Amino acid sequence: MSLYQLPKFGLPKLKAPAKLSGFWQNRIFLFFLVVFIAFVFGGIGGLMTGSYFYSEIRDYLSKFKIEMPEPQVVEKEIIREYQPQTTEEEKIIQVVESVSPAVVSIVVTKDVEEYYFTPFGETPLQKRIEKKEIGGGTGFIVSEEGMILTNKHVVLDEEADYTVLTNDGKKYPAKVLARDSFRDLAIIEIEDKEKFPTLKLGDSDKLQIGQTVIAIGNALGEFRNTVSVGVISGLERTVTAGGGGISETMEDIIQTDAAINAGNSGGPLFNLKGEVIGINFAMAQEAENIGFAIPVNSAKKDIEQINTLGKIAYPFLGVRYVLINETIQKENNLSVNYGVLVQKGSQGEAAVSSGSAAQKAGLKEGDIILEFNNEKITTENTLAKIIMKYNPGDKVVLKILREGKEILVEVILDERSE
Repeated sequence: MSLYQLPKFGLPKLKAPAKLSGFWQNRIFLFFLVVFIAFVFGGIGGLMTGSYFYSEIRDYLSKFKIEMPEPQVVEKEIIREYQPQTTEEEKIIQVVESVSPAVVSIVVTKDVEEYYFTPFGETPLQKRIEKKEIGGGTGFIVSEEGMILTNKHVVLDEEADYTVLTNDGKKYPAKVLARDSFRDLAIIEIEDKEKFPTLKLGDSDKLQIGQTVIAIGNALGEFRNTVSVGVISGLERTVTAGGGGISETMEDIIQTDAAINAGNSGGPLFNLKGEVIGINFAMAQEAENIGFAIPVNSAKKDIEQINTLGKIAYPFLGVRYVLINETIQKENNLSVNYGVLVQKGSQGEAAVSSGSAAQKAGLKEGDIILEFNNEKITTENTLAKIIMKYNPGDKVVLKILREGKEILVEVILDERSE
């Protein structure tokens, strides 16, 4: 069997009008025969000879002063681009296309000592220093001048060099402006002075469980701007994350099932409006699709302080305490089940630090701090969470429960040192 087969057609049975003479009958029969042949084979032959049959019929009919209309060419619209199937899919594609230019890969390099053996040399064991890639992560541009937000653990090495790689393949040297001492955040800056695309920061206080999110990052330090999609699986998580001998516990964390891989650290987590609502920083190794992101509202203060102060600074009250819940209330026979109880540390450290803002304001061991600037302190709204909203030098009012009486105390916050 041949690859292509043409269909079989029988000749049509034509009957001339009764009044026509034999001459005209033959002419009309011949005309329809030519038209039929053109119809059957014109589609095939036309691919090779264009309008051959059409011109032959037109020339033949012109002998009888019969004009044929010009052929109508219908152009079919060829859709070459993929068409989204759902509204959500369309939004995801639009977000990825619009934000990708401002998502960058961060390459970490360092001079590394290497030893090699030369059996015929005076000293067989030789040493050389080579610059090698020792790590990588992700970041995203938050200012046109090239300021980039990422994770602290991505740029933790003070002796390393950092290179920013944009999505179009351009490389730029970068320097670290500040590392957040109490959250896994850092800000670096591209040293070349150009105008860069930026991302819009959303409001992480308005997130909902089940909300669709998009993560973009330098997966495994190899696959630049890898996209994964999921939902917000949980909010206000408290997680302890670590690696390389470093461990830290953070509160108010976003949980997502969007795939977060090694190398995604420091990358943005987007909503469907294309706004950054989180900074990806950790994944659960013994689970499947459990990743974590720092709420972007926590990072806004760092960006603001870099622009105004040139550094990241945190307020310091200067008390040791235990967060009161029902268990602590019963164990200490307290009259309230919220707030924090000021007490000594587990190793006998002073409840109120010497020279601190708390000591200057007259706080004592055994005090219960109920409110911080009119915010009630609870297990959900902790003192550590509240105080991070303020800057060193801010004046705040504490509501204190002391010996059964509530009093108000003014405090000017200190700056917390490393």
